[in-house]
Amino acid sequence: MVNQQVFLKHSGSRYPLMCGAMFPWSDPGLVGAVSAAGGFGEIQPVSFTYVHGYALDKAIDRIQERTLNPFSINILVEGSQDRYRATAMGWLDTAIDKGCRFVTTALGKPTDIVKIAHDRGAVVYHKVTNLRHAEVAMSAGVDGLIAVNKRAGGHAGGLSAEELFVQLSQFGVPLVCAGGVGDPSAYGDALEMGYAAVLMGTRFLASTECLADEQYKAAILRAQESDIVLTERVTGVPLAVINTPEVQRLGYSMPFWARIMMKQPNGKKLVRLWFAFRSGQSLKKAVRGGLTPQDIYQAGKSVGGITSVQSVAEIVESFNQEATRRGVLYMPSKSDPQNGSFG
Repeated sequence: MVNQQVFLKHSGSRYPLMCGAMFPWSDPGLVGAVSAAGGFGEIQPVSFTYVHGYALDKAIDRIQERTLNPFSINILVEGSQDRYRATAMGWLDTAIDKGCRFVTTALGKPTDIVKIAHDRGAVVYHKVTNLRHAEVAMSAGVDGLIAVNKRAGGHAGGLSAEELFVQLSQFGVPLVCAGGVGDPSAYGDALEMGYAAVLMGTRFLASTECLADEQYKAAILRAQESDIVLTERVTGVPLAVINTPEVQRLGYSMPFWARIMMKQPNGKKLVRLWFAFRSGQSLKKAVRGGLTPQDIYQAGKSVGGITSVQSVAEIVESFNQEATRRGVLYMPSKSDPQNGSFG
């Protein structure tokens, strides 16, 4: 449990259980609820600002009105040469100013973010789907890796949790399992395998605190693992969704015209902007309400283990009761505090 202990010292959370950053559902209420329950809530700044209309500093104030327990923020590295870079770095500064000491990154080499974070007393965990991406992240000096496997929701990887663990263990840093964990048994399995922590998204969509449309939560409860497919038609890259009639109508591969444009640098930017705008408008509907079975529902293969909508506190407690029962949960003694940040 050495790496689990390291993760808990890095995060300051009571339990090695993260709620992943999710567009468009991440909001101060959900993040605050997870951290208050002893887990580790993660801010998705685009969701906070673009969907829910908060300035990030005010959103963090809302979280801290509920709990002073720690939280993390997710920053995308890709796009660091355009206007997004200044915005993302502003979010990073704001979060650290407000007490955030844990940063997750994705899509690129996070060298600059790691330097800023380390200079200000924060750690960085990078999301990876394979060994090559992990090597790039480690060369940037990250403190841990979030291993996104093929059962994940959102932009899933191509390897199993077991394969990723074997490939990435060589780096000697804490590994977080992301994908396929929707019930206490799967959580215990991941920790037993040797993962330092688990990151979940889909399970927290089916929570009372999540602002997802009730139709969305019902779709998650109905779905089985075999109902989850990958489509490029929403964001331009493979996205895990429930295979609704609308997904079947749209298809699963990127349109031919988009594939042609993606071969040119300027065309690639235009295609990504088009998909980002289109998907942003579509996915925001999942929060505003009015969904039908014909709409698009992001979800991972963990749906097979989700049978009811529960409060965040109930989810966190039941998962960690199972981990305790199996003897795979590190509990610091009074003489060996994690870092004193958990209330």
